[in-house]
Amino acid sequence: MTSTMTSYRLIAADLPRSLARIAKEPMVQRDSDYYLKNIGKVKTIDDLMKDTKLYNYALKAFGLEDMAYAKAFIKKVLTEGVENRDSFANKLTDTRYKEFATAFNFAKLGDKTTESPAVLKPVVDSYVQMTLEQETGKQSDGARLALYFSRKASSITNAYEILGDKRLLAVFQTTFNIPKQTSALDIDRQAKMVEEKLDLKDLQDPAKVEKLLVRFTAMYDMANPSTNMAPSVQLFGGAAEIGISPSILATLQSFKLGGR
Repeated sequence: MTSTMTSYRLIAADLPRSLARIAKEPMVQRDSDYYLKNIGKVKTIDDLMKDTKLYNYALKAFGLEDMAYAKAFIKKVLTEGVENRDSFANKLTDTRYKEFATAFNFAKLGDKTTESPAVLKPVVDSYVQMTLEQETGKQSDGARLALYFSRKASSITNAYEILGDKRLLAVFQTTFNIPKQTSALDIDRQAKMVEEKLDLKDLQDPAKVEKLLVRFTAMYDMANPSTNMAPSVQLFGGAAEIGISPSILATLQSFKLGGR
C-alpha cells in the first residue's frame, strides 16, 4: 500500500492534469453537460430543488451532497442568503453553506441568479475537484483529507471555521496528535487550542501549508499503520507501538511540537 504522503503528492504535484482526467470521465462529463445545459432554466429555489440532478450536482460542488435530504435546511440557507450578517448561512460555523448561498444568491438576484457567471464554470470546476477528492478517498482517506485541506487553507480566517468543518478538524487533530474527545470541550477552549498549535496566518503561505500537510500525512500513517510498514518503532516514550517506515519517521522528527 502506498503511503498517504506519496498518494497525496502524486496528485498534488500535477493537480491540473488530475482534474482534467476527472473532467473527461464519461459520468462526470455527462453530469456537467446536463448542469450547464439546464441550470439557466432555473428561476427559483424551488426550481433548483425540483430538478434532482441539478440540485445534487450543485450541492456536491460545495461538498454538501450529504445534506441533499435536508431540503428545508438548504432552502433556509438559500432563502436568507448572505447579505444580512444575521442570516442563517452567516451564522453557521461551517463556511460551505455561506459559499453555496453566495454562488446561488437567490436572496439578492432572484430569477437572475442562474445568469451569474458564478454558477457556471466555477461550480463545474468545484464539482470536478470534489469528484477527484472522493475518488482519491477510495484509495486513501488521508490523501483525500490532505487535498481538501490544501484547497481550503487560504480561505480559513479563524479557528472556529476549522472546528466547524469535520474534515479540517480531522486534519488538525491528526497533525497535532489531539484526541478526538477534545471535541466535547467548550468551543472557545477548542478555538484557543487551535490558535496555540497553529498560526492561522501561515495558511496563506502555500509552502507552510505544504509543510503542515507533510506532517499530517506522516501522523495519519502512524495512526493508521498498514501491513507493509517497516518494523514497529517505540514512540512517545514507549506508550504505543506503531508500524512506521524510516522515511516517515525522519519526516516526523523534523518537526517541533506544534509544527513551529
